[in-house]
Formats: sequence, structure tokens, C-alpha cells
Amino acid sequence: MNVMTESRHLDIALDDAERQPCEVWTRVMGYHRPVASFNIGKKGEHHERRFFRETRANLGCGTGDR
Repeated sequence: MNVMTESRHLDIALDDAERQPCEVWTRVMGYHRPVASFNIGKKGEHHERRFFRETRANLGCGTGDR
């Protein structure tokens, strides 16, 4: 079996002492910044953000819909 196509799931358990924090970055006004550097108000705004997924537009070409 090809190593690239073979999928293996390994369960690895880490103790809390072995974990490290994940640095979260976000795009603000055209550039990227780490969320940890935000002031308390901006951190609150970041927490309240809602994420969405756009769907493909149905252009209705040739159907006369406008």
C-alpha cells in the first residue's frame, strides 16, 4: 500500500504540562496581527465575530430573472 494514500489515525494523549498555547492571528485593516496584542475592547470585538460561508451565486443566465 502506498504511504501517501494510507491513512492512519494515532491517538496521542498529552498532559497539560506538555501543551503550549496556540497563537491566534487575525486580519485587521489589511494586515495581520496576533490577537494577544489587542486591548481588552478589541479582544471582546474579536470574540463576538460571526463566521459565515458564502454559497455560489445563481446567476440565472438566460431565464429573464432580474
